[in-house]
Amino acid sequence: MFKLPELPYAPDALAPYMSAETLEYHHGKHHKAYVDKLNELTASGPFHGLDLDTVIRESAQDPAQKVLFNQAGQHWNHSFFWLSMKAKGGGAIPGALEKQLVADFGSLDAFKTEFRNACVSQFGSGWGWLVHDGEKLAITKTANADTPLVHGQTALLTCDVWEHAYYIDYRNMRPKYVDAFLTDLVNWERVEQRYQEALSTR
Repeated sequence: MFKLPELPYAPDALAPYMSAETLEYHHGKHHKAYVDKLNELTASGPFHGLDLDTVIRESAQDPAQKVLFNQAGQHWNHSFFWLSMKAKGGGAIPGALEKQLVADFGSLDAFKTEFRNACVSQFGSGWGWLVHDGEKLAITKTANADTPLVHGQTALLTCDVWEHAYYIDYRNMRPKYVDAFLTDLVNWERVEQRYQEALSTR
C-alpha cells in the first residue's frame, strides 16, 4: 500500500512564501487524493504489490492505464517536490553543483532564467524540472503527471506549477510564485545530494 509522506517541515515553516493553508490543501487534500486513488487502482490486478517506480514505468507504456499513470506520477512528483524545499531555503548553491550549473548554462543567472521560463511557459498544469540527462544538466518541463522518470532522466529539482500549488498565496501570478520558489524555498543541499547520486550511478 502506498502512503502519503509526511512533510519534512512544519506546515507553517515555508511561510510567507508558501502558506500553511496552501500546504494543508496541496499536501493534505490533493496529494492525499492521488495516493488514495492509486491504492484503489492497485488493490488487485497486475500492478498490485509493485513499487512506485515500476508502476509508473509500466503504466506509462500502456495507454489503457492512463488513469493509473496519472495517480502514480502525481504521487511521485509531489513526494519529490516536498523534498525540493526547506524553511529558509534558497541562498548559496553548493560548490560542485554551482560549478556544473555554470558550465552547462553559462552562469547561475542564465540557469535561473531558463528554469523560470520553463515553469512560467508550461501551458496549463505541469512541472518545471532540473534534470541530469546522463551527460549534463538540463531543464525540461512536463505536463500533468508526466515525470522525468519515464524519459531516461534523473530529476534533481522540480517546481509544481499546477494552480493548486500557488493560487491561495499568489492567485494567478505564477511568475511571482516561481521567483519566490527559486529565491526563498529551494533546498539546494538536497539538489546537490541528488546531483552527486546521479553522478555515482552513471
